[in-house]
Amino acid sequence: MLERVLPLRIDNSYRGPKLVLWLFVLILLVKTGQNLSVLFGGASVLSSADGIPVDSYPQPAAQTIVSVWALLALTRLVICLLCFLVVVRYRSVMPFMLGLLLFHDIGRLCVFHFFPIVRVGTPPGPTVNFVLMVLTIVGLALSQWPQRNPSAQSA
Repeated sequence: MLERVLPLRIDNSYRGPKLVLWLFVLILLVKTGQNLSVLFGGASVLSSADGIPVDSYPQPAAQTIVSVWALLALTRLVICLLCFLVVVRYRSVMPFMLGLLLFHDIGRLCVFHFFPIVRVGTPPGPTVNFVLMVLTIVGLALSQWPQRNPSAQSA
């Protein structure tokens, strides 16, 4: 199992189910869209998607919150770009990258548990992130099962 997550050789051959590749791309597209919307939408995305009442804070505090959130989005975007590189060129480490995404998602939940964010209403962002985390878990679990015809996934 460890060899599937950390292969001895990094190449473009993925030996798991093709569904995992499609799930991985779907997860990446949604996460990339989220991060780009935060980078370019700033305060409006924080208010609508994440339920953070940015307008209720003093201007310097609101600007700091938006800046920190944008920095987080930039970091997550870099991870997504690395994941897209894996899809295009290094598919053998796709299970590792799914594990990295899962580690990030679980870490984010832990941070929010100990440092909760005050949210207004029921914003869709946390629900979307939870669904993405479940899809990541499914993708990681499916990636551990070998394909019946391993040569079918070689690229």
